Amino acid sequence: MESPPFGTLPRGRHHLTREQVAASQRERLLQGMVEVVAEKGYAHCSVADVLKRARVSRETFYQHFADRHACFLAAYALAADLLIDVVAGAAAGTPPADRFAAALDAYLRALAADGPRARVFLLEIYAAGPDAAVRRFEVQRRFVELVGAMLLADERWARLPDPGFACRMLIGGISALVSGRVAAGEHAALPELHAPIVAHVRSLLER
Repeated sequence: MESPPFGTLPRGRHHLTREQVAASQRERLLQGMVEVVAEKGYAHCSVADVLKRARVSRETFYQHFADRHACFLAAYALAADLLIDVVAGAAAGTPPADRFAAALDAYLRALAADGPRARVFLLEIYAAGPDAAVRRFEVQRRFVELVGAMLLADERWARLPDPGFACRMLIGGISALVSGRVAAGEHAALPELHAPIVAHVRSLLER
């Protein structure tokens, strides 16, 4: 899950369009929000902190976002979309169990490669209030649908007593395992979860 480009605009005259300048400013604000929240926590993050990190003016911030909360939710939405794209694009066209294994590997490696965004995506979202928690549950539902479609392509998974519930349990369990590692500052070790999770899924298919 690579971070979007993050840097200051060139000084003086440049050849960027107004739209390109605005897009760059927005990207920097979102990345600044991720970095500050990962370091200080959502409760202790201020707009001033984000402005300093992103190197943009307060006026520019409010041209893009109504307030700190709106900026944070936009940063979370970007993280979610990046992760879902990573998972959805993994090993398409391969057998269902293999595709799940590849998707899980891509998910774990993406989070391991971007500790700040992993912390925002998995932990700090719950500190941002009830509406943010609803966003998190909606994203988890999208993951359930995505992974469920992969696994339901295997007739063995489809024969489980309640394959939909089994998938919700699987995604919930993965989320808990991953969140625990990130909370402990062990995001770099997330790929270690791959083998036991895949082994568990294959055991369900082989019953």
